[in-house]
Amino acid sequence: MTSSPEKPAEKSADPVDSLVLHATDNHVSWITLNRPEALNAITPDQRERLIQHLSHASSDPDVRAVVITATGRGFCAGADLRGGPSTGGPPAGERVAGERVAGDVARMIRLGAQRLIGAVLDCEKPVIAAVNGTAAGLGAHLALACDLVLAADSAKFIEVFVRRGLVPDGGGAYLLPRLIGPQRAKELMFFGDALTAADAARLGLVNRVVPPDDLEKTARDWAERLATGPTRALALTKQLVNASLDTDRTTAFAAEAAAQEINMTTTDANEGVAAFTERRTPHYQGR
Repeated sequence: MTSSPEKPAEKSADPVDSLVLHATDNHVSWITLNRPEALNAITPDQRERLIQHLSHASSDPDVRAVVITATGRGFCAGADLRGGPSTGGPPAGERVAGERVAGDVARMIRLGAQRLIGAVLDCEKPVIAAVNGTAAGLGAHLALACDLVLAADSAKFIEVFVRRGLVPDGGGAYLLPRLIGPQRAKELMFFGDALTAADAARLGLVNRVVPPDDLEKTARDWAERLATGPTRALALTKQLVNASLDTDRTTAFAAEAAAQEINMTTTDANEGVAAFTERRTPHYQGR
């Protein structure tokens, strides 16, 4: 992938940059996990860099879509357990090695896995997951938090927590019931069986399954199509859909009306209406 002429990729000596690759191409932010030897298990430093890239994508008007993918045969094996607790959270402070104080785990969950998933859900640009291989635990939730999910036909999704005697983290018990219903979610979480890409698509967890060689091309086609769309309208649509399952009809309708009011002040909304009346193809600027 090459960087766009108007915003070349920045070079850095930070070693984390080699573990989370980033480039902006045709207004698409490509974020690539790059620890193939560890099946892209996420370290705390990688997690922070992912959050940073997603935050930047939200605030940068030149970024109009995001793709999260990975190198090697795994998308993400979850949090790197060798680096600490499963949440990958920050140290609790200067204590005797191995000592745990009440509140440490909840704090690490909030500041670790939940912040990462929240950064995907709250990103103001459409986020596509291009799942090239196994997505397990937090890695599965990272993919499922994205707005659209593409998967290579060799990919697998595993709610691996039960295999380790753990409760799902990273918003899994929030995401899965909303995507496939509580009973299907419990089946996946209770047994921890590997779900093929085809079965994930059948359940509604994946939008499209493609051959591995077609994954990047399909992700690029989808992302660039989104990047030429009305960016603010897409952001408001994402917010409405994400909030809809947590609210009542009156609140949802009020939010919809407010979103319409905000959107009609944008350049793209005016362009879309003008293009319709003039019977031409609209040219959206993302503003």
